[in-house]
Amino acid sequence: MSVVDFLANSEEIISPGISACVGCNVELTLRTVMRVLGSNTIFAIPPGCMGGVGVVGWDRQSGAKVPVFFPLLDNVASMLAGIKLHYERAGRKVNVAAFAGDGATVDAGFQCLSGAAERGDKIIYICYDNEGYMNTGYQRSSSTTKGSWTSTTPVGEAKKGKAQHKKDFPMIMAMHDIPYMATASPAYIPDLVKKVQKAKEVESGLAYIHVLNPCITGWGVKAEESIEVCKLSVQTKFFPLYEVENGIFKISVNVKKPQPVGEYFKKMNKFSHLTAADIAELQKLVELKWEKLEKLVSVGATRTVEANQD
Repeated sequence: MSVVDFLANSEEIISPGISACVGCNVELTLRTVMRVLGSNTIFAIPPGCMGGVGVVGWDRQSGAKVPVFFPLLDNVASMLAGIKLHYERAGRKVNVAAFAGDGATVDAGFQCLSGAAERGDKIIYICYDNEGYMNTGYQRSSSTTKGSWTSTTPVGEAKKGKAQHKKDFPMIMAMHDIPYMATASPAYIPDLVKKVQKAKEVESGLAYIHVLNPCITGWGVKAEESIEVCKLSVQTKFFPLYEVENGIFKISVNVKKPQPVGEYFKKMNKFSHLTAADIAELQKLVELKWEKLEKLVSVGATRTVEANQD
């Protein structure tokens, strides 16, 4: 069955509310993920944008066909591990998944997520990366791209946005040697579906998927261009789509003729202050990270050839 047919015939698990920002792709990502995971799922949404805008539970017109809970802290990974163990002891096989992000996953919630990866807890963790915190205005996190305007890294004579580079969180999770890690995008839904399916099929250990989701209000993106922005993040190689299965790296979308990263940045107000020199520096970083990714892919290909020869 094709991905299009699968989505057309799969059950809608999440009925979103009416409070999400127009053009927000996090809602699209969440609904797609839940269609793949299905009704045999225990779901958690820790503090963040998706809990506050009424996608599930917080709005009178929203709802879900699966148990969903909203932990008050960002230690959701350790909480899910306990829930998974409870159902296993009861002899029930269920999907236990988190939909987290809004900066907290890569900052406050990281230690619990890292611990779950170390222990090999069998949970599915989806991170929607909106490169900041939507608390009181759009605030900086370690996932914020260098040079970005945020309410806590303003642009002016003293500062030019965030001074540090964006944390490469997908690579950090891959280095935990978990069974499955992938990056995905709402601009490439078939790829997202296949990767969630793979995460669902992991028999032992943590599965992690990192999805770049532009924040319409925080990034200063036009609602009608939000999917185009997602696509540009991939086509400029700013956000590579790849997966790591049992330590083997594989690029999902091989961009042969990448567009300049400036084409991606100019779609957002948060980068409107960047100079040509600033963009050139970020372009070099993008190219360097892609080269490192290709080296990791080549190592995996060599190992596969050696294994076949043996």
